[in-house]
Amino acid sequence: MATSGFTTDQYELLDFGAGRKLERFGKWILDREAPAADSQHQSDPALWTTADLIFKRSADGDGQWSANTNSLNRSDEKSADLKSITKTGAGFPPWEISFGEHFKLRLQLSPVGHIGVFPEQAKNWAWIMRQVRRGVKAYGESMRVLNLFGYTGGSTLAAAVAGAEVTHIDSAGNIVERARENANISGLQGAPIRWIQEDVQLFCQREVKRGNTYHAVILDPPSYGHGPKNQVWKINRHLGELLANCGELTQQQRSFMLLTSHTVGLGTADLEAMFADRIFGHCCAGGSTGEMQLLGKHSLHLRAGTYIRFP
Repeated sequence: MATSGFTTDQYELLDFGAGRKLERFGKWILDREAPAADSQHQSDPALWTTADLIFKRSADGDGQWSANTNSLNRSDEKSADLKSITKTGAGFPPWEISFGEHFKLRLQLSPVGHIGVFPEQAKNWAWIMRQVRRGVKAYGESMRVLNLFGYTGGSTLAAAVAGAEVTHIDSAGNIVERARENANISGLQGAPIRWIQEDVQLFCQREVKRGNTYHAVILDPPSYGHGPKNQVWKINRHLGELLANCGELTQQQRSFMLLTSHTVGLGTADLEAMFADRIFGHCCAGGSTGEMQLLGKHSLHLRAGTYIRFP
């Protein structure tokens, strides 16, 4: 693994600056927005000409994908694929990257600029695998892990590979299907994973009432979102209650917890205090906090959110 958690042929941060980032995902090089790089200068402006795909937003906020027609040394196969590009990215063929020998992720362009992976989570995936293996050894049985806002399943697959029984929750049915596809292409179609489309708040409330318990909870809440029945999620309003339910669901046999956040304006200190108070009942206990980063060669690192881990 490289410093990012991926081998460099699978993912690499190549450069960033002027509000953008240049990254390699497998065979494709992408030039996309990066608000955290607004005040930075690009270290190698000439390198940006190698981008294959560019995502930009107009003044009214609409996003658009385009092919970089100035890129040199492009294979005929790549050129043919780039001819299928549309503004939304819908016509572009999906491709795959591997997280070591552990699992694969199928990537696909979306109208909002996402592609199906947040590579800053890679070190968290490695941590999840270590925690599950430790827990399985300690308990002598499989661990029950709950993954909330599960997206395309990176954390779910990391836990499953290490021997956990995983309940994967996301409010978007198409995203749950993409996560299931990632399990299939990773050879994990028979792994003990429950794939559930549901509002995370309602699911956790019901699990508490049912008396169900878990050894661990992983959650990566968005700043704002909607449940499958248009339930509103606002992180500043709803995270505290959700963490309290997560604390109750793991109270009997808590092995580990992982909270990650990309929300601008929600400070690390606020997250730490809420995590400690709502899960452990007082502000003197909690987890270790750190920055998620996109990492590349020549000591490149770009801040990409906050994590809180317990233990």
